[in-house]
Amino acid sequence: MKLLNPGPVTLTARVRAALARPDMCHREGEFADMCSKILSKIGSVYPASKAGYTPVLLTSSGTGAVEAMLSVVPRKEHAKGMRTLVVANGVYGERAAAMLAAQGKEHDVVSSPWTRPMDVTKVDELLSKGEYAHVFAVHHETTTGRLNDLPALGAICKKHGVKLLLDAVSSFAGEDIRFDEWNLEACAGTANKCIHGVPGIAFVLVANEVFTSRETGATSVYLDLFRYRKEQAKGFSPFTQSVHVLFALDEALDELAEQGGWEKRHQKYAALTKQVREGLFALGIQPFLEDADSTGATLSSYRLPKGLTYEKLHDHLKNKGFVIYAGQGPFSGEMFRIAVMGDVDAGDMTRLLGEIRATLA
Repeated sequence: MKLLNPGPVTLTARVRAALARPDMCHREGEFADMCSKILSKIGSVYPASKAGYTPVLLTSSGTGAVEAMLSVVPRKEHAKGMRTLVVANGVYGERAAAMLAAQGKEHDVVSSPWTRPMDVTKVDELLSKGEYAHVFAVHHETTTGRLNDLPALGAICKKHGVKLLLDAVSSFAGEDIRFDEWNLEACAGTANKCIHGVPGIAFVLVANEVFTSRETGATSVYLDLFRYRKEQAKGFSPFTQSVHVLFALDEALDELAEQGGWEKRHQKYAALTKQVREGLFALGIQPFLEDADSTGATLSSYRLPKGLTYEKLHDHLKNKGFVIYAGQGPFSGEMFRIAVMGDVDAGDMTRLLGEIRATLA
């Protein structure tokens, strides 16, 4: 089965084999050694992050990493009146606003329709008031496949001296991330998307000065990055980590480096997405986003053609060995999504297009 959903991805044989390594206790020295190596490898995916950012591992989903990342935002009583500005144009930006609300942290939201780009003009206007310490944004908004304009948003953050918190869950290791230019304070990622690991481990890269310049803003015990960072400086973790998933992540990070790093992976994704998009266009199937050039490399969304339901398309493709993804919220029944992460290649995309053609016959 080829998984063309936005994670978990189809594993390579070598990553799958890593899950069968001998059992290991998370309180032994060999675990600490492995964990320290994994942290170093994550910090090396983007060389620009290596000197100034500390990776922190959690046993969680990508959503857990995003929620933990928000622990760098001071609690209300320590925020000195400063707020966080969430820039949302999809499910995942709106989810971050819900997290801040659950943590009792003051924030505002600049919302755009899910089919539209971020409203960076409004962000610029609001940041000029000097009331915000952080901006939160989603890099690749999986809701529609849009790669948000982080160069523009990051430049605005830098101009106003406001730190950016980035949900890079479906872009880390697959898209360019500019740590300094975007004024990044932290970004959240996961093992089971562009890195091609297994679900269950996620991480946050945090600017080093955060851990020395303020106390934790966590409102939970488990999702406190400061607590993890203190223990992981010695290779351990405050809570039980998913050891076997870390085996797979260790192998996946080696595979990523050997294949040329994030740039080569991005090139492969871009080529596969181009193949799918052009193939579907030839079948009369249109991209869902009107400004289709804003789509990221990892996932694209498409309009269901008239007379074809998502259920019919999904079930036919699943019978032929492919899993695709439905639209969310108001777009369920209108779109389908195809991701190209994981162990898939051009031959798989050719077979996929052939099977989609068969559903239209």
